[in-house]
Amino acid sequence: MSADRARADAGHVVVVGGGIAGLAAAHRLLDRGARVTVLEASDRIGGKLLPGEIAGVRVDLGAESMLARRPEAVALAREVGLTDDLQPPATATASIWTRGALRPMPKGHVMGVPGAASALSGVLSDDGLRRIERDAELPRTEVGDDVAVGEYVAARLGCEVVDRLVEPLLGGVYAGDAYRISMRSAVPQLFEAAKEHDSLTEAVRAIQARAAAAPQTGPVFMGIAGGVGRLPLAVAESVRARGGEILTGTRADALNRTPEGWQVLIGNRVLDADAVVVAAPARAAAELLRPTSPGAADELRAIEYASMALVTLAYRRADIALPEGSGFLVPPVDGHTIKASTFASQKWGWLAEQDPDLVVLRTSVGRYGETEILRREDDDLVDVSRRDLREATGLDAAPVQTRVTRWTDGLPQYPVGHHARVARIRARVAELPGLAVCGAAYDGVGIPACVASAYAAVDQLGGDLCGVQQLTAHPVQSLHGGAGE
Repeated sequence: MSADRARADAGHVVVVGGGIAGLAAAHRLLDRGARVTVLEASDRIGGKLLPGEIAGVRVDLGAESMLARRPEAVALAREVGLTDDLQPPATATASIWTRGALRPMPKGHVMGVPGAASALSGVLSDDGLRRIERDAELPRTEVGDDVAVGEYVAARLGCEVVDRLVEPLLGGVYAGDAYRISMRSAVPQLFEAAKEHDSLTEAVRAIQARAAAAPQTGPVFMGIAGGVGRLPLAVAESVRARGGEILTGTRADALNRTPEGWQVLIGNRVLDADAVVVAAPARAAAELLRPTSPGAADELRAIEYASMALVTLAYRRADIALPEGSGFLVPPVDGHTIKASTFASQKWGWLAEQDPDLVVLRTSVGRYGETEILRREDDDLVDVSRRDLREATGLDAAPVQTRVTRWTDGLPQYPVGHHARVARIRARVAELPGLAVCGAAYDGVGIPACVASAYAAVDQLGGDLCGVQQLTAHPVQSLHGGAGE
């Protein structure tokens, strides 16, 4: 172990931000022998993981599943005592509401990009399917250092593939615009394959062949009985049990470098620290880093966010009849307001078991650049959700209770060049010993990505840059979770 790593592990580390990234960093730091203080500006921990209740049953009011094919999030859940509560979805069968009907979600694609036109039969028009077949005849399209997913796929396969499948899938993850989102950051395996093959469908088939040659076992996604929102609470409990301090309602006002380490200003109070992990959203991180690393602050301020809202509705089971499956996605091109609906009681067995006579649904509204819809009152968002649900599924019953949860600036956007921006931020931060950054703004918006980012930041404090370098070179793809948000 290097002297720097030993010093960082043995000292006092302040973690700014009490979302899952900050809490995971605190958990790992305690494993390394550090004394830890977590500062969270809001009155609760957990960030976008929020447990709640509707009509007497527990639900998630934020993120509701985590990618299980990446080990970090599931492993963390096991470490903090949630092993027996880990549950895969009861059903992973989803639909897409497009061209006037609910249609089965196609198989044989990578984030909506097919290996053959036939994979999208039923979702695309005949003209759209014929356009895909032209891919094999087109000259190579260079991806360069990065390219927008929508731009590249439309050039190879036509706009219909993007508008009716890629867009709703990516929109479900990022609440973003496929024609702006970076392929290198958001769909890295597709980006790497596109560099190796002249044909995009050939590249997808190569990805599928590699997956078939080394099949993975176990569920793709995992939830937690009682809701994924329990994860940060369990991590926080573990942190406190081992002596870590978590202060909510406590904003870090300034961050100053000293000859001995760092000072974190909290109102009139000063915390001395040997190291600091900034796990706050990009804009808050920028304000903290401005005095000591103006270059990193400028890059962080350039990261944009999308806002969205989740509408949770509870119905009496006797009043409704839903299609089978976990829910459906909605392409923006079809002109509807909601972007997805999750049939939560069908997707999660633990939820259905709480009250067999109750059915819980979620819808999501709001994408990058959409501001008008999110200015509406809660009752209006419920009304438009019910209208779209009625048109899509025939559901016309009155809910017994509704809840609207707004996530203002909830999802960082990954436009073309995002990976290069992250590399520049980390290079600037690395110039200051005892400082690291982590969170959804960097390497992936999913829970495993945030945990991996946190662990890499802790390793960086100890002088080990392997994790940071690996994430910067190969971001964690935030795969879509069926018909979630």
